[in-house]
Amino acid sequence: MSNRPLAAAGRLVPLLRAGLIAGIVIAAAAYPLVALTGLGAKATAHAVEAKTKLLATALPAETSYLYAPDGKTVLTMFYEEYRQYTKLSDMSPNIQQAIVAAEDSRFYQHHGVDPKGVARAFVANTRSSGVSQGASTLTMQYVRMALRDSATTPKEVQEATQQTSLRKVKEMRMALDLEKELSKEQILERYLNSAYFGHRAYGIYAASEIFFSKTPKDLTPVEAATLAGLVKSPSEYDPADSDQKEATGRRNYVLDRMSQLGYLSPDSAAAAKTEPIRLKLTNPPNDCAAVGEKYNSWGFACDYLKNWWSAQPAFGANRLERMDKLRRGGYRIVLSIDPKIQEAAEKNVGAKEGTGSPFANGIVVSEPGTGRVKAMAVNRTYSLDLSENPQSSNPEAGPKVKANYPNTVAPLLGGGDLPGYQAGSTFKMFPMLAALDSGMKLSTSFNAPYRYKSSVYDGWAPSNASGAMTGQQTMWSGFGKSVNTYFVWLEEQVGADRAVRLAEQLGLRWRTDVDREQASPTKAKKWGAFTLGVSDATPLEMANAYAAIAADGRYCEAIPVQAIMTRDGKPATYTTASGIDREVAKPRCRQVVSADAARAATDAARCPTGDTPARGGCGGWSTADSVRGTVGRPVAGKTGTTDSTRSAWFVGYTPELAAASFISDPDNPFNAVGDGQSQIPIAAVAETLRDGLKGTPTRQFTPPSDAIVG
Repeated sequence: MSNRPLAAAGRLVPLLRAGLIAGIVIAAAAYPLVALTGLGAKATAHAVEAKTKLLATALPAETSYLYAPDGKTVLTMFYEEYRQYTKLSDMSPNIQQAIVAAEDSRFYQHHGVDPKGVARAFVANTRSSGVSQGASTLTMQYVRMALRDSATTPKEVQEATQQTSLRKVKEMRMALDLEKELSKEQILERYLNSAYFGHRAYGIYAASEIFFSKTPKDLTPVEAATLAGLVKSPSEYDPADSDQKEATGRRNYVLDRMSQLGYLSPDSAAAAKTEPIRLKLTNPPNDCAAVGEKYNSWGFACDYLKNWWSAQPAFGANRLERMDKLRRGGYRIVLSIDPKIQEAAEKNVGAKEGTGSPFANGIVVSEPGTGRVKAMAVNRTYSLDLSENPQSSNPEAGPKVKANYPNTVAPLLGGGDLPGYQAGSTFKMFPMLAALDSGMKLSTSFNAPYRYKSSVYDGWAPSNASGAMTGQQTMWSGFGKSVNTYFVWLEEQVGADRAVRLAEQLGLRWRTDVDREQASPTKAKKWGAFTLGVSDATPLEMANAYAAIAADGRYCEAIPVQAIMTRDGKPATYTTASGIDREVAKPRCRQVVSADAARAATDAARCPTGDTPARGGCGGWSTADSVRGTVGRPVAGKTGTTDSTRSAWFVGYTPELAAASFISDPDNPFNAVGDGQSQIPIAAVAETLRDGLKGTPTRQFTPPSDAIVG
């Protein structure tokens, strides 16, 4: 008796079992309620349907780009997954055909789940007693990638990636449903934009750029086959390895499959297989430390952008959500930095104090009327590499710490968590402006003694820097000579608390425990030393506060951008408390003091600079009388130094620009810069305003009215 019929039957059993199981799997995919048992089955099915609807409209995470003001020069990017969404029409047919050949040759025949593929995988896996072959279609793979990409909680991530039969059944059902919502072309486009190709390349645009430094539209069959072969195992088939054996073998497999499917002729495939893999690797920049050498100093503005972004409710409910949006939202961000002004700022701070100095000399330039930051420069290299930095060993500074020079990414200019530096007499602007806005006159006179004992501030007795400041003073002469005792008296008249609140309205924030306590409602009335600038401030804050005075009392929040576009090319918006949609990049301004009060303060502030006020007299001399001659146009401003000249400041402005410069040791505030260095911020501001405004029409300050002059 022959055993051949029995042997044939024996060989049929696994195939019949495979067909039966494949049928069960497909039935479960088509009708998940059969597979999902228990009371929650119906709810689970509804959840699957809802998720499918969401995936039909969801797009993968995309890289955000930061541009120079020309809107074309890329300064850097922000991403967790480097990806730029690309339309199928902008991809070479070679990559479309290669990915189908590599991953799902029956993509155009099935409806999301391939019964033949399931049967084939079952047989292969049964014979190998393991998982030697998968049955996932391109659609199923896309569902898995999209679920993972849209996951917002650890639980959702686990559900999207766990190796369970239930996940597979849900995936199949969603693939079947998704093919009812999207065309094959739409699914293929989304797949190619979602797949991971290794080397931080997510999506075909990133893969084409990173491996071949070209766009997907220009991929050759060999390049397309190389990239398509990576999806199965990016590390195993990495063509950037010194030994390209595995990558070449996988590429050749894809080329053979392309030939078998009719995408390539046998001769073309054979010729392509003889070619070596020629890479042209690109390393896409990421985050502010990757800003190129040409624009290195712009890294500080980039860093400020990140801090500003993290505080914008338009991008999320908290800092984590907002930064996630920056790295995944596909925004196109254009900085507000003006290249001409930035170049002037870099040159003028760099010429005064070298990068190797422990003293930081920095400058911020703001635009009155918009709050847009036009320049941020400091005598430091923006770099994460601190290996060359010296160690601070000053005994008063405590243990040795890394110094912020010559390299740093610390927000020395403002916008971060550093408190800043004591700003000295630049704070005299706040009680003067508060007094003018309350109805006091520019001509308000006081016979200022060398030392003044305050009855309001519990006998506190400050003195002037020089005996030459003693005598009758007005706001013009008191501000021009920086007469401490005049401004302590003036602050008494208007109330220190009013000056503090006005400074807050002009953008100042208190970052130390001492400053917060002194500025509190219970203490502010007695904060007599406020007018002498004992509080910390940043150049960003001071430039923007003085810019409001240049803008006739209209304060605009500091903003580092001129445009923010979403991934669909529309301006990013937020909804105001009154329900109005506004562009995030538009200036946000409000009137803080009357225009006449601001103009009067400007008239007095022309005295320190050696300029001539429109309505009064400066009293013979000033603290920065070289500024007017350097700038060469109407200019106002104020000097500031602290005890023992541990820091020195100058804040100056024209009708077009406001600039604040400081010099101090960020690592050791006890390291005094000295009187000889106090001219450095004055020169930095004056020369930056001069150079930044070169070639522009000269504008005049608007004089104050007779009513406020007195």
